[in-house]
Amino acid sequence: MRVVLASASPARRAVLQAAGIEPLVEIADVDEEALLAAMPQASPAEKVTHLAAAKATTVARRIAAAHPDAVLIGCDSMLHLGGELVGKPGDPDTARRRWKAMAGGTGELVTGHAVLRLADGEIDQVAEGHAVTTVRFAEPTDAELEAYLATGEPLVVAGAFTLDGLGGWFVEGIDGDPSNVIGISLPLVRRLLAAVGLRVTDLWSPTTG
Repeated sequence: MRVVLASASPARRAVLQAAGIEPLVEIADVDEEALLAAMPQASPAEKVTHLAAAKATTVARRIAAAHPDAVLIGCDSMLHLGGELVGKPGDPDTARRRWKAMAGGTGELVTGHAVLRLADGEIDQVAEGHAVTTVRFAEPTDAELEAYLATGEPLVVAGAFTLDGLGGWFVEGIDGDPSNVIGISLPLVRRLLAAVGLRVTDLWSPTTG
């Protein structure tokens, strides 16, 4: 069965590849701001899970004809920091402010997941969930922070940091699933796949092992 990742994130793809699954990548084109604006009272978990489901559903409808019996995985990650849910900073000033608030403290990386199983081109089964990992941030010096901002990495990732990239130098530790911080929780996806009748081991690529 074809596994389709409804995400442009190279980190999510790399996690799946390292774990034995070679996904087809299809980027979901959804208006995240509009979707979030429509649910202002929702919890952080509800918001990211809603976005993940929207991404997976959008891609499912697009690829159903070409891959009528695929399974789709959609994800969305945000950092819950000081009572606020934040995504990708987008610009250096926002990322700098974000890091000034995070440094020496903790935040919760919340990732929503949606797994959709297609049968004959129709969405047949859906399983959704979320994972939360607490991240303990270091206190980079001003010079270190400016050097990190200059790389561009923190501008385009949820929470303005990575665990598996340059940002890993400034993470003191985590409490919870590390793959969730990278953007896709393997333990949770395994459970969601089981909920739609699939064993993850059956989806491993032939070259695994």
